[in-house]
Amino acid sequence: MAIYRGRMRLIPWWALLSSGCAPVVLIGGWVTTGLLRGSDYNPVTDTISALEADGAPGRWLMVSSLAALGICHLVTAIGLRAAVFAGRVALAGGGVASFLVAMFPQPLHGGSFRHGVVTVLGFSLLCVWPYLAAVRGRSAPWGLRPVPSIVVTLLMLAGAWWFLVALNHHGAAGVAERLVTATQALWPFAVAVSCVRFAPVAAAGALDQRRRQRR
Repeated sequence: MAIYRGRMRLIPWWALLSSGCAPVVLIGGWVTTGLLRGSDYNPVTDTISALEADGAPGRWLMVSSLAALGICHLVTAIGLRAAVFAGRVALAGGGVASFLVAMFPQPLHGGSFRHGVVTVLGFSLLCVWPYLAAVRGRSAPWGLRPVPSIVVTLLMLAGAWWFLVALNHHGAAGVAERLVTATQALWPFAVAVSCVRFAPVAAAGALDQRRRQRR
């Protein structure tokens, strides 16, 4: 039990759980809703937003998934104590934006200004939060160190650019969006796991230091 408590100091169990649920509800939502849509939906070229559009078959499932995703990000941001505060705020903001995307669906045909604004805001916040959350120096969990944080942020920004280009040129926008959003959903879980794995190592280092001081 002592070891378990030591591992939970950097992140509580409920934040670890919420980060793990995020990719499940997102990916499970778009896969299941896509199956309900049938052959009129093409996941290669059609966006995720089309699954929750007004009047779309099974839209309630995609709406629920996006709302649950937003709640997961918000809970994870609250519990991710080891991260820099600015990054936690960005992650929480991305969660709120995901919830608003569910509340402001696009029409079945055409676009929606409100939907577009909250989608861009959520995309942006979830792309930059790893960089903003990075802790300088080696005394941090792997997922919060500068190099992996910057790499993941750059990859997500590159994916977002690919999505925009594909969307404007009728390319594989669905594939690009799914890659980016899946990464955005998975990275908080990777950071949370790195916090769990880092805590025993940090505790062992602190114990060795106290032993040296007593000699």
